Amino acid sequence: MRTADSQISFADLEFIKQGVHLEPTLKAIATFLDQHGAIVQRVRRDLVRGLKKPATGRTGLTAQQALRSMILMRVKNWDYRELRERIADGYTLRHFTDFNSQRVPQHDAFNRAFNRLTPGTLQAVNDAIIRAAVTLGLEDGTKLRVDTTVVETDIHHPTDNTLLWDSVRVLTRLVRKLDTVLAAGVGAFTNRTRCARRRMQEIQRMTAKERHRQHVRKYRALIRVTEQVVTEARAVVQRTGRVRGLDLITQTAVDALRSEIARHCELGIRVVSQASRRVLQGEQVPTGEKLYSIFETHTDLIKRGKVLKPVEFGHKVFLAESGRGLITQYRVLSGNPADQVHVKPSLDRHKALFDSVPRLYSSDRGFFNEENIQRCQTAGVGLTCIPQSGGKRNAKRESFEKSRAFKRGQRFRAGIEGRISVLFRGRGMKRALVEGRDHFELFVGAAVLANNLMVLAALLRGKAARCRRLAA
Repeated sequence: MRTADSQISFADLEFIKQGVHLEPTLKAIATFLDQHGAIVQRVRRDLVRGLKKPATGRTGLTAQQALRSMILMRVKNWDYRELRERIADGYTLRHFTDFNSQRVPQHDAFNRAFNRLTPGTLQAVNDAIIRAAVTLGLEDGTKLRVDTTVVETDIHHPTDNTLLWDSVRVLTRLVRKLDTVLAAGVGAFTNRTRCARRRMQEIQRMTAKERHRQHVRKYRALIRVTEQVVTEARAVVQRTGRVRGLDLITQTAVDALRSEIARHCELGIRVVSQASRRVLQGEQVPTGEKLYSIFETHTDLIKRGKVLKPVEFGHKVFLAESGRGLITQYRVLSGNPADQVHVKPSLDRHKALFDSVPRLYSSDRGFFNEENIQRCQTAGVGLTCIPQSGGKRNAKRESFEKSRAFKRGQRFRAGIEGRISVLFRGRGMKRALVEGRDHFELFVGAAVLANNLMVLAALLRGKAARCRRLAA
């Protein structure tokens, strides 16, 4: 995989001579990236990670191309196919992504390149952007507003019957695929997808009256079918492990399929167990033991008390935004921790980035407790703008929350709600159409990176305009 930067061609020079220019935002982002080569070097280390001879082999995306294409994808909220088509069709985007007159690869090449990056790399790149903003005098870190939100994983609404059906159909599909790879086949395996689908649909279509009388019986039949499929799939894995005389390519494919079947068998057992405990035994299964998807097993159930959406499936994400609109901190959380636990880490992280705590710290009432208020005051925060949650406010607290400074701080806090909306609707962060926890974190980091670069570009353009006015 060769990832070295290519030389500019005569065709590229001619286009530049004709005066083809980028739109202002992309131009400011490109200029910033050109001036901060360390960011690109961090991406290059990820692209060559694990390669014995990165300078040889088929030409791959360079670090510049991978980073700029990822930024463009999130700025425009495109999918991989549209990203490839737009870059191939427009010279300005070719110039921004550093492809110029080169051939633009297929969409799956972008996917492979992006997936080689790590969440830690994007975290480091975002930190480098914040430090650059401080160095350029664009951010001073005097204000900080924080909030949490939920980014959904790409799953359907989980119910016990659909999870059982998922296990049956996926195991059946994998076994049939293994059967086509092996010349001798996999032996005895009964296709029970039609039976399982009917049982699943019968459960879904039951009325409230039918559910009271037939619920347990229908579930018992579906669970029995799933157990039979899992048992036979396990037997297939054991039988195919003794096959000999295969060529290297076939053996690799067989091993991969056997590993995938074994993994889904374990997931199927978990699904059967939780369905049996909940439906047949009437047990309340703890949230931490539940499986919400056999595809995105890392998915958490989040309850935030929202009226329109009481239950969400994905991951809770903590965000901290500065007064200039830069997201200085983001973390993908595990489970559903209370918001109060994020105050101390966010203050420590802010101090590490800016060498001081913010003069204004603002959040909603979910972050409130007396310990956090005291912690902010001890750390040196000038105005801690966190409304009291629950209980009767004393006269001093009542007077403070009615003061002009507190209300101004709360108006400032409301801005992070707009930032979350922009990330969801503009950068595509509402639902992560990726697989796995690492790729989920990478997706969130890419959305934050695109946001920060766009904000930084606007700040740089504003600074340049002020300098021109002063010069005039």
